[in-house]
Amino acid sequence: MSRDLPARPNLEHLRKQAKDRLRDLRLQNADAKLADAQHAVARDYGFVSWPQLKAYTEALSEPGGDRNDRPDRGRPHPLVGRWEANLSMSTRHPANEYQTATLEISVDGDVVTIHDAVVDAAGRIERTTNTIHADEQAHSSAKGYVVTASRVGERRLEVTVTKKDRIEGRVTYEVSPDGRMLTLVADEQTAVFDRR
Repeated sequence: MSRDLPARPNLEHLRKQAKDRLRDLRLQNADAKLADAQHAVARDYGFVSWPQLKAYTEALSEPGGDRNDRPDRGRPHPLVGRWEANLSMSTRHPANEYQTATLEISVDGDVVTIHDAVVDAAGRIERTTNTIHADEQAHSSAKGYVVTASRVGERRLEVTVTKKDRIEGRVTYEVSPDGRMLTLVADEQTAVFDRR
């Protein structure tokens, strides 16, 4: 679950957290590196990487670096992170009774990349990667599909998939106001994901 940074995060304190995490990681894997621990700490706070968390923290320490004055600088997009399906809150399609589903989402400008891993009813794992351009323009995709996506506010992404000018599907991704839950609505199913 994502933790909130204090209003004025201290980089030295974050480095200490990473060193503490490294000790924990080495109990599970003797080959764990400081970079692994730093990455884990960054993810705890909802950042994609340690360099992103570090840049954000350093930007806040600059003169005029108030979080409220520069809300987008260094702050991860609300969709960014690792999400795990909450089956008790999800409505799965009868033809898609998956056992688990995990999304790993990154955002770079208008480009949203979604890596997913789904374990189906038979226990087989399927991994896919989708790259979505959230610029309201039509983008050709594999197998003749055309994908058009746009952001609605800060926490919602809407995607329409067409083929030969016929709508094949619509998907929305929406992050809860507290940033802890992602709801994916696609046709006849609603999948709810918890931030990990």
